[in-house]
Amino acid sequence: MDTKELLKKVRKIEIKTRRLSDHIFGGEYHSTFKGRGMTFSEVRQYQFGDDVRTIDWNVTARYNEPYIKVFEEERELTMMLMVDVSGSELFGTTNQFKKDVITEISATLAFSALQNNDKAGLILFSDEIELFIPPKKGKSHVLRIIRELLEFKPKSNKTDVAAALRFLSSVMKKKAIVFVLSDFIDDNYEKTIKISGNKHDVTGIRIYDEREENIPNLGMVQMQDAETGRVSLVNTQSKSVRRSYGAYYRERVDYFKDTFSKSGCGVIDCRVDESYVKKLLGYFKRRG
Repeated sequence: MDTKELLKKVRKIEIKTRRLSDHIFGGEYHSTFKGRGMTFSEVRQYQFGDDVRTIDWNVTARYNEPYIKVFEEERELTMMLMVDVSGSELFGTTNQFKKDVITEISATLAFSALQNNDKAGLILFSDEIELFIPPKKGKSHVLRIIRELLEFKPKSNKTDVAAALRFLSSVMKKKAIVFVLSDFIDDNYEKTIKISGNKHDVTGIRIYDEREENIPNLGMVQMQDAETGRVSLVNTQSKSVRRSYGAYYRERVDYFKDTFSKSGCGVIDCRVDESYVKKLLGYFKRRG
């Protein structure tokens, strides 16, 4: 992708997702994810109805009339986007790949953080950490995140969610808002998600295509595993073959939902042909 085409794509994503975050998600994001606590702001004269427990007795004695302490929410938060860039994200049977939807959701969340003056960071992972952008504020930083989501070419096609979560724990010492975006065709991450869920506010966003749920009856079909590159001839006419695949797929989905939920983490399911706007808004409102 040349520079001109990349900038054009970045601008297109920015216009679409910035509008969503400004008009829809900004307020929902703010009300859903709270600050770390209350911090002192100022002292003002007591007014009828104020909580007497907030009276500042030192200032009151000095001026011989009641004054209260005013506190405000300590708002600054850090959001980390953990994005699966393995080979299976380049799958799609409708008008876009899973990767395209992941990019739009990530950009929308990043702009929501920007609007609330929060930091945003990015971890791109396969079965290794492909890229880490430390959390930072500012529009230019968010645009860099979008550029990487659009342009980055991973070294590996495989997936290891557990390794990505271990890396998160090693680099994020303070509590963060974490969104993990993947199709979650993986397992063996129950221990690491439990650790992450205890420390951070974690939400798993599963992006999938309807064609992944079941194999249609198409006769003998040559199929390639997007992550291993292995090519196989599959008899899709066989009911047992279709049944086995369906069982395996549902097992991975159930594992994701159960593991995240039991660890106190949020879960969002989003099919590529569905509105991710409705999915995110519904999730924010349920949590707000």
